[in-house]
Amino acid sequence: MSDLPSHALRLNLIVLAVAGLAGCSSFDSATTKVAAIVSPYRVDIVQGNVVTREQLALVKPGMQRAQVRDILGTALLVSVFHADRWDYVFTLKQQGQVSQARKVTVFFKAGAVDHVEADELPSEAEFVATLKSPVTAGNAPALEASEEALKKFPPPSKPAPAPAPALTTTDYPPLEAARP
Repeated sequence: MSDLPSHALRLNLIVLAVAGLAGCSSFDSATTKVAAIVSPYRVDIVQGNVVTREQLALVKPGMQRAQVRDILGTALLVSVFHADRWDYVFTLKQQGQVSQARKVTVFFKAGAVDHVEADELPSEAEFVATLKSPVTAGNAPALEASEEALKKFPPPSKPAPAPAPALTTTDYPPLEAARP
């Protein structure tokens, strides 16, 4: 008789452990299904200098460093060991899309542009089009009112003139005591 409760207790613990393990596996599949339906919002990450085709077309051999900086901005990588080389690196990470990475390298000789090496760059319009977030369809109200809609509202009243500020004459004590 005394052996029965410990045997039942062991059996209950084994059943409870098996049920727990089975629950874990079904919980994992449930979270995977929910994650496929609902995903958190991830902010677009833009790092580095955006260099477009139009900007790069303005950089010509013989230009001074200051002129290049005015057109392309400050270089992201300027090395002490490679003083005659400026690297412009740009990365864009957007949710649900492949990350973009572009690199432009400007080489200088005697303080002037010698040559430029660059990845394929987008035009300004193409780059801006990649930044637009998808617009959800909705019932947006019209932003313009017709003449008939404006007639429903009373004409604007003229604001009351502001009261004139009261003239105050305050007599302040002298800042320093009078000297004899």
